Amino acid sequence: MEIRRVQMTGGSSYIVTLPKHWIQSLGIQKNDPLHIHVQSDGSLLLTPRVIQDHEQRNIEFDTRTIQKPTYLLQRLIGAYIAGYTTLKITSPSRITVQDRNIIRSFTQLAIGPEVVEETDTSVTLKDLLNPIEMPLDRTIKRMHIIVKGMLEDAMRALETRDPLLADDVQSRDNDVDRLHWLVARQYNILLHNVNLAEKMNMTIGMASTCFFIGRIIERIGDHAVKITQNVPRLIDTNTDQKIINQLLNANTLALDIFNKSISAFFKKDIGASHETIDTVKNLETLCEEINALVPKQKGSIALSVGYVVESTRRIGEYAEDISENVINYLVAEHHE
Repeated sequence: MEIRRVQMTGGSSYIVTLPKHWIQSLGIQKNDPLHIHVQSDGSLLLTPRVIQDHEQRNIEFDTRTIQKPTYLLQRLIGAYIAGYTTLKITSPSRITVQDRNIIRSFTQLAIGPEVVEETDTSVTLKDLLNPIEMPLDRTIKRMHIIVKGMLEDAMRALETRDPLLADDVQSRDNDVDRLHWLVARQYNILLHNVNLAEKMNMTIGMASTCFFIGRIIERIGDHAVKITQNVPRLIDTNTDQKIINQLLNANTLALDIFNKSISAFFKKDIGASHETIDTVKNLETLCEEINALVPKQKGSIALSVGYVVESTRRIGEYAEDISENVINYLVAEHHE
């Protein structure tokens, strides 16, 4: 780290000299413009060029270096989340049907990428979504609404013995995954583009909190799916109604904790976050009471009840993680 003293010139202007090696490494010449970005913590970010609203980043994948079609999907998802705007898939010969199906599947899963050019040996995807049009906090709200509905319907399926409703809950998990990828992508784009963060009226701290909360909500959605996967087995067997009622109570409490943790985030309510964390203990106690009833059930029933209880408990613990992230963010914001 270098320390340079502020000097005054002309009686009214303050100046600081710039490191020579920095100037030379970037090829900056006399009279070239430099751009100053004021950060939320009072520091200054100096850049040698104007950062575009949406910086264009390109990446290319050669199918010869990718052993399986599923590996191609994983790399496309990785590039999308990393913030690349143009993804090109090439092959020395005709692209296989399997690879084309993977590419098509990716465009259906991810929000934004579309095929803009296609030949026998290449496919080019371009992200058509303007990041400013999808603020991180709005995406978090959408994720919460979907997962909230999944949890409600998971227990409603058990209460009404409706296996079709349980299947419908599982189908919604793809929507949660898509939004989770979008949040991760937006966050990575903001890290590369300070100017965009300013236009979205969002600090990096806020973006980081949204990223962590989005990841947690996605995991809660996964547990909603695990619950519904065990609902049919409980529907088809003579499960003790007392256990069913206890499962419904536990899920209601877990959902309440989840809702309050998200509400505290948007209201920036640190007190509510503390209260939410305290409530998790009540959920853990309730889950222990249900587990005490499980040994009296048949093997398959006991196994399914155990899975549902574990997922319900994990939902409460993930909601606790959300509250902890909110507290960390609000404390940091208060002292900036």
